[in-house]
Amino acid sequence: MLRVEKPGLHCTLQDLGRPGHRLAGVPPGGAMDRFAIAAANRLVGNPESAGALEALLEGPALVALEGCLVAVGGGDFQPRVNGVEAPGWTAFWLAPGDRLSFAGRRSGARAYVACAGGLAGDRWLGSVATYQLVGRGGLEGRPLRAGDELALAAEPAHPAVVGRRLPEDRRPAYGDEPDLATIRGPHFERLGAASRRRLFSTWWEVSREADRMGYRLQGDPLELRGEELISFGLAFGCVQVPASGQPILLMADHQTAGGYPAVAGVARAALPLAAQLLPGRRLRFRETSVTDAQAEWWTLRAQLDAIA
Repeated sequence: MLRVEKPGLHCTLQDLGRPGHRLAGVPPGGAMDRFAIAAANRLVGNPESAGALEALLEGPALVALEGCLVAVGGGDFQPRVNGVEAPGWTAFWLAPGDRLSFAGRRSGARAYVACAGGLAGDRWLGSVATYQLVGRGGLEGRPLRAGDELALAAEPAHPAVVGRRLPEDRRPAYGDEPDLATIRGPHFERLGAASRRRLFSTWWEVSREADRMGYRLQGDPLELRGEELISFGLAFGCVQVPASGQPILLMADHQTAGGYPAVAGVARAALPLAAQLLPGRRLRFRETSVTDAQAEWWTLRAQLDAIA
């Protein structure tokens, strides 16, 4: 359906991941920005869990081998069709021979390209998500290469509807310095009183040590107390604090277990904001309750459900 002319930087095939395998040491993985990939898929009539491309910092250049309906969501990388600007968060048609490319990043860190029918890949543990650590999923467990040809996973389930769009006010409030709704974690009380206040009141900078596994954050060190912990299960969005006192925010390909205190957890509705951050950007943890975090998620979930 699509031939890769230029692969871009670390562009991989992803979906919503492979939950249910952490007991075997396999993280859920999948798209870093789950809202963006789900929205792009819905815009072209796919299930939210369909395979799509995740592009980092710059997009690929793709040539349509057959006519197809596509949509681009997430960061603004300025999509172009045959050199002419194409709308983001909107379904549009590629005729055979059309070239989809990107003029450059204006905002965000990751963009998603969905195609009606979903993109096919190597399925592992129920998912086509690329997991490079073990070379599974996606296209042989690796990023795209020039010359790769991307096939559809299935025939489109619905007639092509060009122009289906997610309005700007229904998208996550992406920004370079987001406030991430965050709840206290099971080891919050291991922080000293001043550190508890500092966790939720100061800015944290994403360091150069940031990838799909997690972001090491920089700021005034947090002080911990208590004995060393036995390793326990971890989740996407968990905020751990190692002996250095500099927090680590776990992302999609996080380790499944660890012993650093888990002092907080970023709410599900705020994870898309974190997924679009680059090294050097700042974030702030905004304390919220479990009830309010759930309400924020259902509000965001309603924006996806509104894509008819």
